[in-house]
Amino acid sequence: MAAVLELIAGSYEQIAFGYRVKTDEKEWTAKPDFTHHAHTASISAVAASERFVVTGSKDETIQLYDMKKKTEHGALLHHDGSITCLEFYGASHLMSGGEDGLLCVWSTKKWECLKSIKAHKGHVTSLSVHPSGKLALSVGTDKTLRTWNLISGRSAFIKNIKQNAHIVRWSPDGDKYVVVVNDTVNIYDLETASVTGTVTNPKRISSVKFLNNSILAVAGDDEFVRMCDMGKEKWVCEFKAHETRVKAVDSFDMEDYCVLVTASNDGFIKMWKLHLKEELETPTLLGEVNTTARLTCLAVWKPSSVQQTTEEPAAKATTSEELTRELSKTKRVRIATEEVVLEDESKPKKKKKGGGK
Repeated sequence: MAAVLELIAGSYEQIAFGYRVKTDEKEWTAKPDFTHHAHTASISAVAASERFVVTGSKDETIQLYDMKKKTEHGALLHHDGSITCLEFYGASHLMSGGEDGLLCVWSTKKWECLKSIKAHKGHVTSLSVHPSGKLALSVGTDKTLRTWNLISGRSAFIKNIKQNAHIVRWSPDGDKYVVVVNDTVNIYDLETASVTGTVTNPKRISSVKFLNNSILAVAGDDEFVRMCDMGKEKWVCEFKAHETRVKAVDSFDMEDYCVLVTASNDGFIKMWKLHLKEELETPTLLGEVNTTARLTCLAVWKPSSVQQTTEEPAAKATTSEELTRELSKTKRVRIATEEVVLEDESKPKKKKKGGGK
């Protein structure tokens, strides 16, 4: 049976593109479904949930698009600076990060800003929510990696990584995460919060995506996409994906294979078939579409891709061991009422009430 999915891409030209993919043919086709020109500057981030597509821009706004009604759904105005990262967790919450150093948690019911956390002293460059929905990681231009307890909205712990990282990602099982600094992928273990391995890409890395818990797809400032085996800490496959540098990678699973999606400055979005087995073979091209725009970011929208989990309160955890124990409980946590949490390591923590702009 054909899967219903869409490829969503943002561009320097301020436009978000949506392409409906037909997966029941030998060669997949991607037909234009919508163009969304709500931004006044280039699009820097995109994310998709079961119902919504959100785009973040250098114009400091997050624009919403309702995939069910195929209509624009308004804008979120809270950040005072470019939006750098967006991530949904479940169907109920969105996290955003920006150059203003804020991490914001939004409810997708009424699109209220539930929490606004002063996360980094510089820009927030990347964020990643744990598969359980209980904690998040962020990196910024203050050379720190921070772990956030999403129950309390507090910094659970801070790690000085001595360099400015620009990507952080949890593995699908949530037992490890990767932090990217320029051309280097550092692999961290959750329990010890320390680096267990490192791999170096030939060029600066632009995007990474876990295809499963052991294989990481990596794109950089060249035409190639490379696969890294996390356990072996080595490259196991590489292929030329585009004519110019690859800006973004994403993936989704079909019944017996993985589909890798790539987007490039050359304007193309491509879909690649990859069998995740012991010996990785070069992916084969399933289909492609030319947007004729300079693409910056990518997401895959699947209406049935969201896991349903029950919400329940959870205890506050402050150490990596406590967080590990906390995460062994699989249910999602409830996020508290609206507040701004100001983090200052040198003084007792203060709370201030605050809302949107």
